[in-house]
Amino acid sequence: MIPLAMVIMAFSAVQRPALASEALAQKYACIGCHQANARLVGPSWKEIATKYKDNPKAAQQLSTSIRSGGSGKWGAIPMPAQPQVPDADIAALARWILSQK
Repeated sequence: MIPLAMVIMAFSAVQRPALASEALAQKYACIGCHQANARLVGPSWKEIATKYKDNPKAAQQLSTSIRSGGSGKWGAIPMPAQPQVPDADIAALARWILSQK
């Protein structure tokens, strides 16, 4: 019989990218400008995923936009650069955003 502690540790080690990335969106205050299905200051996660859905370089381009910021893609309000966010977190956020439907 497997001890309960080992089972709990095994489940804890499993990555849950969507939940982890939603937590990252909160941690880095992305949710101050973006929501799942509605525009706030910037486009919704769903709008972003739809715009990039057929682009094979979408994750790389979105990561660059998160890191460097941008303007003109979604309207007059620019997105500020996010240089404080580690590359691994930016990549996780980009993958998560692109998975939204």
